[in-house]
Amino acid sequence: MDKIIELPVTEAIAKSLTAGDYLYLNGEMYVARDAAHKRLYELLEQGKPLPIELKDACIYYMGPSPAREGQVIGSAGPTTASRMDKYTPALLDKGLKCMIGKGKRTQEVRDGIVKNHAVYLASVGGAGALLSKCITSSEIVAYEDLGAEAIRKITVKDFPCVVVCDDKGNNLYEEI
Repeated sequence: MDKIIELPVTEAIAKSLTAGDYLYLNGEMYVARDAAHKRLYELLEQGKPLPIELKDACIYYMGPSPAREGQVIGSAGPTTASRMDKYTPALLDKGLKCMIGKGKRTQEVRDGIVKNHAVYLASVGGAGALLSKCITSSEIVAYEDLGAEAIRKITVKDFPCVVVCDDKGNNLYEEI
């Protein structure tokens, strides 16, 4: 079933989604990869505040390429989600509700998704140029020194993805 979702992803929205649902996302989300996740995790471990608000947030695992003239962002395809798995349960416990990437997640992450009523979504790998057309704004909001791995806030319009792991324990990759 196709659904249009207005971000942020609240617990009520997450609970309404089922593995296999096709989504079109609209609104603001963060972009972060390995190095940024490591820094966020270290701040949590130290009991320090995070540079972004995680409550009901959506994080897209993507490392953008530089924008060409007249573009908001360059190629913007998903990266492999498992690279963030060691940090993800702690972020879910702090309110993260939605993650977008590609590939499988560990059982620990899937358990955290169920426990925290969150969702893991997949977007189309290899379609970064096409996905970039769904991004209407992009700004670095933390860790600028990380370059392409800095945390960005992006605004998306009709960003396509599919629910892979839902808060009921369903996993699309295991059902196929």
